[in-house]
Amino acid sequence: QVQLVESGGGSVQAGDSLRLSCVVSGGTFSSYSVGWFRQAPGKEREFVAAITWIGGPTYGNPAKDRFTISRDNGKNTVFLQMNSLKLEDTAMYSCAAQGPHTLVVHVADDYEYWGQGTQVTVSS
Repeated sequence: QVQLVESGGGSVQAGDSLRLSCVVSGGTFSSYSVGWFRQAPGKEREFVAAITWIGGPTYGNPAKDRFTISRDNGKNTVFLQMNSLKLEDTAMYSCAAQGPHTLVVHVADDYEYWGQGTQVTVSS
């Protein structure tokens, strides 16, 4: 059974940075694609970023020019570096994993395994 645990969230001021971590246990980490999604109260879940089993990154609109995804297969960890945070970035951020299977990285339903999420709150 694959389990994912997120960490690194918190309360920050607009313009600050956070680095989220997603530790994956079970399975074969290097074979999994991992994505980050976020959801704020009253809003639909958004795709933030993903990284494939071969390390190719993909970014959604919220991450454009501000966030960077990376993975460390030796530590079974995927990171999401978030810079220049805005009020609109306030959300629960969750990581998800799938593989080895084909998937469209920005489609949440394509991921089988999900973490519980880590809260990011940005204030002015």
